[in-house]
Amino acid sequence: MVPVIAGGVAVPLAVTAGTASAPEAERPARAAAAPMPQTQKTVTAPASRPYGVDVSHHDKGFDWSQKKLSFGIVKATEGVEHKDSTFVRNWAEIQENGLVRGAYHYGRPGNDPVREADHYLKTVTSAGLRTGDLLVLDLETTDGRSKSEVNDWAKRWLERVQQKTGVKPLFYSSWSFAKEYGKGLGEYPLWVAHYGKARGRVTAPSPWKQWAIHQYASTDHDHNVSRLSADGLRQLGYDPSAPSSG
Repeated sequence: MVPVIAGGVAVPLAVTAGTASAPEAERPARAAAAPMPQTQKTVTAPASRPYGVDVSHHDKGFDWSQKKLSFGIVKATEGVEHKDSTFVRNWAEIQENGLVRGAYHYGRPGNDPVREADHYLKTVTSAGLRTGDLLVLDLETTDGRSKSEVNDWAKRWLERVQQKTGVKPLFYSSWSFAKEYGKGLGEYPLWVAHYGKARGRVTAPSPWKQWAIHQYASTDHDHNVSRLSADGLRQLGYDPSAPSSG
């Protein structure tokens, strides 16, 4: 990622309809944002921070068996219909290699946020959603909407996923985009893209007090470190026992 749900299913989530699609080829600069729980105790020292990558169809054939990897986050969906062509393969291989895994949705504020959230949940649950899997909104474009409209859209998408799963999704965006459009989103764990800072040496933009993942480079792939241990990351992920509205 660069700074830049449709019938129902239930596992145990219930989702609803979705329509029009967004082109896979478009890939503007991306980033992620969300706040860290104040009780999180598994912060890692800078030198030992877990390393991971995020990929999409742009990174076909990625080798998830690399020993240096602790986590992997993959594109699942975009808009109200599109599914990334490499999602199912990546999702399974990350699990097979024992890594913390996450799935992200590339948000399009020009569409209905509930339909986009339901499309995302249907896709991810169909592929298999397990304890500790990270749910992520990738928001880095406005689709011509105003700041307040984009902010309201993000809130509704995040609220919908939390309502259906009982878990707060991570929010990904660039540092500047998160700061401009993230008003009121500080309760969601933050995955922030900032290439101008050394790995793990970034500060969180307002309204976040801390970041969970820092995307610090995008060369052959997007490179990230977590300030949490692998177990700490999993604590931010899906929990089937969490209360939800189903």
